[in-house]
Amino acid sequence: MKPIALFTLPNCNWCKEAIIYLKSKKLKFNQIDLTKDKNALKDCQKRCSGAPVILVGNTWICGFDKNKLNKELGIK
Repeated sequence: MKPIALFTLPNCNWCKEAIIYLKSKKLKFNQIDLTKDKNALKDCQKRCSGAPVILVGNTWICGFDKNKLNKELGIK
């Protein structure tokens, strides 16, 4: 399985949805709070305009796009 990093913001409903979804699929992921990691925030801002940002292997997914996420993880 490819490594998963989930970049989130506090009080972000889509971020919470992404966390619930990943946990429901029993996937291991590293959650990074963008308010506490300025370098991660800069990396995410280069690619996406909002949160959450999901990094699967080397593929960046902007927002909680379940279809893209499932495709990248091979989930049907």
